Amino acid sequence: MTETHLVTNQSQPLVGYNLFSQDRVLFDLVNRYGGDWSIAQLTAFGLTMGSQEAIDWACQANENQPVLKTHDRFGHRVDMVEFHPAYHNLMQTSIQYGLHNLPWKENKDGAHVARAAMLYMAFQNEAGHCCPISMTYSVIPALRKQPDIAARWEALILSNEYDGRFLPASQKKGVTFGMGMTEKQGGSDVRANTTRAVPAAEAGPGKEYKLTGHKWFCSAPMSDAFLILAQTDKGVSCFLVPRFKEDGSKNSLRIQRLKEKLGNKSNASSELEFVDAQGFLIGQEGRGVATIIEMVNHTRLDCMLGASALMRQATLQAINHARHRSAFGKKLIDQPLMLNVLADLALESEAAIRLTMRVARAYDQHDKSPSEALFKRIGSAIAKYWVCKRAPMHVAEALECFGGNGYVEEGPMPRLFRESPLLGIWEGSGNVICLDVLRAVAREPETLDAVTAELKLEVGKNRQYDRFVGALEKSIAAFKKALASQAKSASTGSGGHKGSKKKPSKKAMESAFATEAGARRLVEHLALALQARMMLEQSTRESADAFIASRLGRSGYAFGTLDPARVDVKAIVDQAWLS
Repeated sequence: MTETHLVTNQSQPLVGYNLFSQDRVLFDLVNRYGGDWSIAQLTAFGLTMGSQEAIDWACQANENQPVLKTHDRFGHRVDMVEFHPAYHNLMQTSIQYGLHNLPWKENKDGAHVARAAMLYMAFQNEAGHCCPISMTYSVIPALRKQPDIAARWEALILSNEYDGRFLPASQKKGVTFGMGMTEKQGGSDVRANTTRAVPAAEAGPGKEYKLTGHKWFCSAPMSDAFLILAQTDKGVSCFLVPRFKEDGSKNSLRIQRLKEKLGNKSNASSELEFVDAQGFLIGQEGRGVATIIEMVNHTRLDCMLGASALMRQATLQAINHARHRSAFGKKLIDQPLMLNVLADLALESEAAIRLTMRVARAYDQHDKSPSEALFKRIGSAIAKYWVCKRAPMHVAEALECFGGNGYVEEGPMPRLFRESPLLGIWEGSGNVICLDVLRAVAREPETLDAVTAELKLEVGKNRQYDRFVGALEKSIAAFKKALASQAKSASTGSGGHKGSKKKPSKKAMESAFATEAGARRLVEHLALALQARMMLEQSTRESADAFIASRLGRSGYAFGTLDPARVDVKAIVDQAWLS
């Protein structure tokens, strides 16, 4: 027989590299934003995440999905989710390095930045386990609104020991947290929630309540405790609901089923039912959204980190493939069209993480600087919207670089692609985030002033950028004027008398609709301008100019449309590759 199955001209897997020390951009950002004290820790974590062993864990955790066990063999309700050992290995590694608690444990400047860099690396390896890691990190600011409850849980959150056993928290070495807001009838409209909470005895902050209801989406249902929104007589309120009651008995949290999702396969997402479940009020009754929003804001930071990470990993995978694969007599990376695509992907990836880490820096500085607090408030929403919106298109283009090989499950791209839409949905889809920007500006118009001040720092370096920022300032002024007009109309009514109950005028209603309908365009322009500002300040002049020409000038809408007469695409790709 003639041997025909010769394997040639195939790319090699990308393994055995350091996700931190070989990433020029990430290394620069950590040093730039005060995280230089964490270099040794980040280097060690980056080496682990790029190892063959950790990459195998990621594959195994997604190939062997969580399994729900509602009852034991005797018929007792247990509501347990069983995970593959690879998932536990990932959790143990991330918790060991402090991805769930570093800023709360290390009282150092740059702690949020250092922790963001590690989560960025963890997401590149495996996204699913980052969900409980993110929620545990994010719960601390919300818990601290109820100091007596926080005192009982914080020490276990600050532990760097992973304890996945199904036991009461009092018997464990460390804990993880989850969150439950969404219900089937309301979605993002959490004020339409029907889950009810009634006092077990005395009402008030920190007191015990009994919760009954159903959450449509609850990820990481094996967490040791959850922050849950439920209705009281005073409105939507926030409760800590532990998996086990204080007497050690199992709380009545019933996992109805696990969701069959497009991606994020290693992470269990469930429908969770409460039947007189024990919970403890966090903050005031009726202030649940204001309480839990602190948790939501921090998980939004993690969403943009995750989206940036998927773009970085997709870019690396595409470049790696192009460096090995040949077509028409040359390596793919030497083909002008392919090199243009890779350079465009690299620009998008770099701008995404530079903007995201600028927001992370604001999380470190917000309590020290009023301007940083304002930037954190609006920058979180702007960056979350745009970075997460770009990820699916970016990863799809990177997948296409592989041709048919990119569509095969044995390779890395299908999992990256399936993860890419999720970050835009978690913690508020695009419209919700844009509405949040509107609310931020309506309540604090100076938030836009903080953005404008940030943009002006780089005026004078690039004419196209200057023109774009000038036009954006006019849009911002018109936008603020429209919001002020709406606020006046809402307070006076169409009759013009303060306190009038009349409906707003038709003109006012049309203005309000136009402002809301145009919110996506405004937020997109704000994000692009901020990304361009970061590139001008921090990147090479060539990369910054190429980003501005292709994004602010809109010379082309598809990836791979950089102007070859003006852009050294090879230099950009070399900059993106491993150092």
